[in-house]
Amino acid sequence: MTPEHTNQLIHATSPHLLQHAHDPVNWQPWGPAAFQQAALEDKPIFLSIGYASCHWCHVMRRDSFQAEDIAKLLNDNFVCIKVDREERPNIDEVFMQATLAATKGRGGWPMTIFMTPDRKPFFADTHMAPEPRDGRPGFRNTCRDIARRWKENRQLVINDADALISKAMRFKSNPPTAEVISRETMAQRIDRLPDSFDEQFGGLKSRRGKFPPSVTLEVMLREFALQEDEASHLLIDAVELTLEHMAAGGIYDHVGGGMFHYSTDPEWFVPSFEKMLYDQAVIADVYLSAYQLTENEAYARTARGLLDYCLGDLRDDKGGFYASRDSQSEGEQGKFYVWTKSEIDAVLSAEDAALFSEYYNVKPEGNWTDGRNILHVTKDEAVFARGHGMTAVQWRERLKSMGSKMNGARSKRTPPALDDSILAEWNGLMITTLARAHRILNEPRYGLAAAEAANFIRKEMIKDGRLFRVHRAGKSHIHGTAADYANVVEAMITLYETTFEPEWLAAAVQLNDAFIKTFQDPNGGFYFAAAGGEGLFFRTKLPRDASLPSPNSTGAHNLLRLAIHLNKPELRARAAGSMKALGRTISRGYMRRMLWTAMFYHTQPKEIAIIGNPADPATQALVAEVYRNYVPNKVVALARPADAAHPDAPPLIKGKKLVDGKPTAFVCLNYKCEKPVTTPAELAEQLTAQ
Repeated sequence: MTPEHTNQLIHATSPHLLQHAHDPVNWQPWGPAAFQQAALEDKPIFLSIGYASCHWCHVMRRDSFQAEDIAKLLNDNFVCIKVDREERPNIDEVFMQATLAATKGRGGWPMTIFMTPDRKPFFADTHMAPEPRDGRPGFRNTCRDIARRWKENRQLVINDADALISKAMRFKSNPPTAEVISRETMAQRIDRLPDSFDEQFGGLKSRRGKFPPSVTLEVMLREFALQEDEASHLLIDAVELTLEHMAAGGIYDHVGGGMFHYSTDPEWFVPSFEKMLYDQAVIADVYLSAYQLTENEAYARTARGLLDYCLGDLRDDKGGFYASRDSQSEGEQGKFYVWTKSEIDAVLSAEDAALFSEYYNVKPEGNWTDGRNILHVTKDEAVFARGHGMTAVQWRERLKSMGSKMNGARSKRTPPALDDSILAEWNGLMITTLARAHRILNEPRYGLAAAEAANFIRKEMIKDGRLFRVHRAGKSHIHGTAADYANVVEAMITLYETTFEPEWLAAAVQLNDAFIKTFQDPNGGFYFAAAGGEGLFFRTKLPRDASLPSPNSTGAHNLLRLAIHLNKPELRARAAGSMKALGRTISRGYMRRMLWTAMFYHTQPKEIAIIGNPADPATQALVAEVYRNYVPNKVVALARPADAAHPDAPPLIKGKKLVDGKPTAFVCLNYKCEKPVTTPAELAEQLTAQ
């Protein structure tokens, strides 16, 4: 059937824009044509920013953008632009600053912006219902009011724009600090973090929903590993409580693996059902770290559940990873993932169905809505197994078999839509986690997947030394942001430190040089977008670490790691400049990813060099020992004896030799090495020494 409406988004590549191509709103993509029309017709611009798997974006589309009367109101009075925040994060980030300023810190998507033809925002909000609700104005009346004000009191609108821009730019007035945040100040701030955690269910305290606080959890693990005194156990206790409740909750997909985007309640029970690639990467990374630190196999199983989901559902046949899986199918939130009791009974034997339902709290009347159940665990696994005459291992094997059958039945349902965009930034995160998982879990398939994804980026998304952000429908487009560069550089360094193939270090160095050249601020730090990009009212440095780390945080960490690998102190100095430039933001607690960069800076990292044939089991045993221990502040290199003797060998391994003809490990600080060792036990002693 031919759609009743078609607008200019029909020519877009973005899945989110294509979702709106048949709205009655006369949407246009971001670009000169729309701005010229706004200036020519003397109309303000209505800008909506969202993404393909966003639940509330779907809601606003259904309630407002597909309503004929609202569409007419928009078309008659505004030039309407749609932006995919995943495709154009540089645009999203600038207007997010305006939204946070306008709403006193309440950001989110869809973002609702009204701005002048020269792109100055004067109104900013998030999702708006058509009619007033919960003390907030309705979208329909807001459109009418803004159209009237534009015609009758233009100067007041312009004044509003100036005031909003001034608020949005407030962080730029922060002068740099004279020094990098001190180790003592940093430790004090991290030690206070458990006070902000929910003592019953973990996660940051909230009366409403919760996002997995991955960056915060990782920095707490790192601080615990450095201190390990009585007070620091508050850190590990808060982390473990959070990880355990997340893995048991409805936010985790107990049938198909993977973590949903966030929980709509404090108990991790009812999720917002979209699955984002970057969530899987950063959350799995924390579970890997926790497994190293505690040797709790449950954390390893959860990490595998996240990574295996990505390998099975979000992976392109050429090796890259897709962006997300939607929250809705057949127009209903979560329909693909929830179960009635009768559906479970139809898949499993009577005995298995009873066990499955008891373990996952399934009720005949449903534990959620309309008789449907969200699978979640509230019982101790070992206690449950023992109560049914099994060991925990036997129960896990039986549950795995049941889960396979349930997943097979679920696969026959209509799946949520797939956003098959391949984003450099998010793929960088996934490559880093997969590379670590290869060594920490001793699963080479993860290392192979990481290398294939990295090769995809090198072949398809880097042209003439410049990184593109998006690959979709066979083409790469939109020049990368600082986040794309920083995350891919981190991925290449991590691949080098886990595969020990020199090509990855060379690729990291080359791309890091481009990162510095393209995004550096001479006064310290890195801008999020390249100069001269979109003609926006300012260039932001993305001065916070949220669900995604700031490229300033990741970029500074990359500089510190490369400074050691290459023996280039100037890179360390540049990293220090970034931390000083954002020092006040760091000290206020907005850059927790940067805190672990500062830890790396203050705590002399262990420089680990292994000389030996990579195929030799004795060499492999030394590598395994390196990754068995939780030593976050380290760099690692490995080379064959002949390669270490080469004049162009990386400084960390150059000139190092076998001891007694055996594979040998060197643990160094600032290139001064302890006694070389040849056994895992000796290496462990040096790695764990403070």
